[in-house]
Amino acid sequence: MAAESPAFTLNLPLLPLDDEVVLPGMVVPLDLSDAEVRAAVEAAQAAAPESAKPTVLLVPRIDGTYAGTGVLGTVEQVGRLADGDPGALIRGRSRVRIGAGTTGPGAALWVEGARIEESVPEPLPGHVTELVKEYKALATTWLKKRGAWQVVDRVQAIDDVSALADNSGYSPFLTTDQKLALLETADPVARLRLATQQLRDHLAEQDVAETIAKDVQEGVDKQQREFLLRRQLEAVRKELRELNGGNGKDSAEESDDYRARVEAADLPEKVREAALKEVDKLERASDQSPEGSWIRTWLDTVLEMPWNERTEDAYDIRGAKAVLDAEHAGLEDVKERITEYLAVRKRRGDRGLGVIGGRRGGAVLALVGPPGVGKTSLGQSVAHAMGRAFVRVALGGVRDEAEIRGHRRTYVGALPGRIVRAIKEAGSMNPVVLLDEIDKVGSDFRGDPAAALLEVLDPAQNHTFRDHYLEVELDLSDVVFLATANVLEAIPEALADRMEIVRLDGYTEDEKVVIARDHLLPRQLERAGLHGDEVTLAESALRRLAGEYTREAGVRTLERSIARLLRKIAAQHELGERELPFTVTDGDLRGLIGRPHHVPESAQDPAERRTSVPGVATGLAVTGAGGDVLFVEASLADPETGGAGLTLTGQLGDVMKESAQIALSFLRSHGAELELPVADLKDRGVHIHFPAGAVPKDGPSAGITMTTALASLLSGRLVRTDVAMTGEVSLTGRVLPIGGVKQKLLAAHRAGVTTVIIPKRNEPDLDDVPAEVLDKLEVHTVTDVRQVLELALTPAVDVAAPEVSVAA
Repeated sequence: MAAESPAFTLNLPLLPLDDEVVLPGMVVPLDLSDAEVRAAVEAAQAAAPESAKPTVLLVPRIDGTYAGTGVLGTVEQVGRLADGDPGALIRGRSRVRIGAGTTGPGAALWVEGARIEESVPEPLPGHVTELVKEYKALATTWLKKRGAWQVVDRVQAIDDVSALADNSGYSPFLTTDQKLALLETADPVARLRLATQQLRDHLAEQDVAETIAKDVQEGVDKQQREFLLRRQLEAVRKELRELNGGNGKDSAEESDDYRARVEAADLPEKVREAALKEVDKLERASDQSPEGSWIRTWLDTVLEMPWNERTEDAYDIRGAKAVLDAEHAGLEDVKERITEYLAVRKRRGDRGLGVIGGRRGGAVLALVGPPGVGKTSLGQSVAHAMGRAFVRVALGGVRDEAEIRGHRRTYVGALPGRIVRAIKEAGSMNPVVLLDEIDKVGSDFRGDPAAALLEVLDPAQNHTFRDHYLEVELDLSDVVFLATANVLEAIPEALADRMEIVRLDGYTEDEKVVIARDHLLPRQLERAGLHGDEVTLAESALRRLAGEYTREAGVRTLERSIARLLRKIAAQHELGERELPFTVTDGDLRGLIGRPHHVPESAQDPAERRTSVPGVATGLAVTGAGGDVLFVEASLADPETGGAGLTLTGQLGDVMKESAQIALSFLRSHGAELELPVADLKDRGVHIHFPAGAVPKDGPSAGITMTTALASLLSGRLVRTDVAMTGEVSLTGRVLPIGGVKQKLLAAHRAGVTTVIIPKRNEPDLDDVPAEVLDKLEVHTVTDVRQVLELALTPAVDVAAPEVSVAA
């Protein structure tokens, strides 16, 4: 380790080194034309004994500031430098700590100094030996790259740690600050470690620079070689054309002869003209031009389109209806619409009216209904029944208009839109295209895809549809577009106006049993690795699965329940717990898949029903998952707590809040007529709550339900458990029509309700409800709230109205 002398024992002339550092062991020439250098050397010569060499202190001066450490140097020789100027050769000897300035002979600045002693343990520790080897290896690598072979042996011969570290002072890549750090590091081992790190970093930077230079040179060489080869190829082609009278083409040109391919292709006249114009541009474009690759890609897309390819429709109307009936149970509306479409197409073809005004007889249908009712699979069945190709286009989450209309060809990586790609994939101009989840289309700064669909789905415009990429007219008038959506209100009004809406409101329990027996069970048996004769589900088991284990408009949860049931049976068989074949009855379900999740309200114990206390009524609502029952709870606050007014909870929308205000106002104004103690409403707060508070709710159809709940609360009369209702209420007590009657009645049927109250003006909507559902429901049509209360409330008993009623 280094140890400083406690006292300054040296008094030597100072030789400043401007922005330069000399380390011990280095021999450097200095120009004596500099006044300070000359003064220091002359002072050292004057003070040195005759037998000794003159000594000076070499001190770095960085930006006018002297360093705290210098080097004791001896003047080896004074003469002239290579350029003829006077100079001196000085050798660095040892490090010196610089002290205060003193007086001395001559014009030089004399300073005090103390030698910095350095020591290295003997023998060298293992880690120091490894450090010495690493430095020598790095130094050898760097010297060999520079071609300094004669210096390699000298470096390898240095064994002293201090001398080896100071030898790096000769490195030209070190900055002044780096050399100064080496000078001021007194510990030889630490100094060697620093020098090794500096050399390692430099070699890494040099490797990166060499790699970059090599890559650049290779790129330049490749471009030059490619340029020369292309010029040679052009010259060869020119010679071949001249040898063949100016018309000959070699094999490379024949493979890229787009003109011949366009002329041979079966293209519409306008498309052919546009393609030939692009071929002319391609022939004029140079091989290096990026426009050439754009034109080739465009021509390939145009030539791959099935411009005049059409599949023949299967005009077997009875056969098509049989296919639809075999693949889907229920859904009579859409089946009838497809049957009508085929019948009209057949008659138009028989009478030569296939094309009228440039338009063919396509169709645009929107299948709207809750999840799981078979909207997507229905598209495949329609294509199967018509004998057409089927293509599905997923629109959920699409936010870029270019996804529909395509990108302009000037963009890198431009592609045609999804409609064009669907036609190309189908291989015909009259496929069945399913636009799945059209209500999930969004919009942002890239445009509105729903607006781009307006032309696609408009029968009056889509025979001249233009994709931004193709920029030629594409006839979509013969395509059958089937769009699917869960919520009609989420589709823009202009887009919904261009489609024929077909509602799929869900399945009845009987239809679910048929679907499960004929479609779901065979599919899940195959997936579970079971044969049809090994496991059989009785109709009673299927009916209980559909009625009590699932409550949905579609059949997805029903299919998952069947799959779970079959997996349980398969696992029990493999464990030796159950023998096959096995018939599952409704009594086996609880032991296999647990208890039912949806017990009808009417099947529960009377004390456990929600309507077992006054102030609770059962309503009907429509959600994105189909129809559902909706309970309304009402309570009155204690008069001592104050807080008069109306409180609404359950995440309600503005329309539903207004319905609650109307219901309360009606009861206040007609309380005497209805024999209700409305005086309680003056000083007591009214709280109306809709359970399932995390689900947003809105709409006017809960008006009569809230009115009934409040009337039940005030009168103390319970609401009948088997009654559900829907309808908008007015301030005068009129019951106004609402929407979704079919879905609501199906939901009431699923929930075990037997009596339903609907507005009188919704009576025509009962024609859409399946007959088997109407047979099991007692539907009352009403025009006034008084009729609703008479039907829904239980008979009055001699019980005083409760002071405070809390809803269950």
